[in-house]
Amino acid sequence: MIKIWGRRSAYNVQKALWTIGELNLPYEHINIGGNVGGLDQADFLAMNPHGRIPVLVDGGFTIWESNSIIRYLCATYSQNHLWAELPTRRSLAERWMDWELATFQPDFLALFWGFYRTPEALRNDQDIQHSSERCQRHFNLLDAHLASQRFLAGDEFTMGDIPIATSLYRYFNMGIQTPEIPNVRRWYDELTKRKAYRENIMIPFDELYGRQTF
Repeated sequence: MIKIWGRRSAYNVQKALWTIGELNLPYEHINIGGNVGGLDQADFLAMNPHGRIPVLVDGGFTIWESNSIIRYLCATYSQNHLWAELPTRRSLAERWMDWELATFQPDFLALFWGFYRTPEALRNDQDIQHSSERCQRHFNLLDAHLASQRFLAGDEFTMGDIPIATSLYRYFNMGIQTPEIPNVRRWYDELTKRKAYRENIMIPFDELYGRQTF
């Protein structure tokens, strides 16, 4: 059975859990990090020397880094569905996964931490505004891309949708002003109909409000 380590409210852990849910795979979840701690324990560091979550173990094979976990799961359990065998088709999904990690995620997490996870008295409004504007540009780009197709890699849901769309529930519900992005909203509304998205992404995150550390 697949085992996955991490707390369910962690952004990158949610990516992996959503993928597992889409593939309807049995798994065991081991809660670690946050209030539970354990990331600095020797047995966990033996799996991931960086001491970060998520970590996934499948049949004795260990994978860390959330987008690598998504790729592994889809390549292993969802060929020609979430994972396209043809490299040219697969690149349509993978480019958005790489863009999420290198460009989008740093700005989104800066906004989430600066606005939502920082106590109000300690917030830096200038930094929040800067991060918000950068996120708005990213979402405007996504909105233009989604004007001509249902999902990021075409008209079928693929692994390429998972990393970026993990952010949508928090972005639209953390209490910050968002731009008019009708195509992203339509994409989000379609994702909310997916059982795995509701169960793993659309979950309360108020435990994180105003909390910079655990």
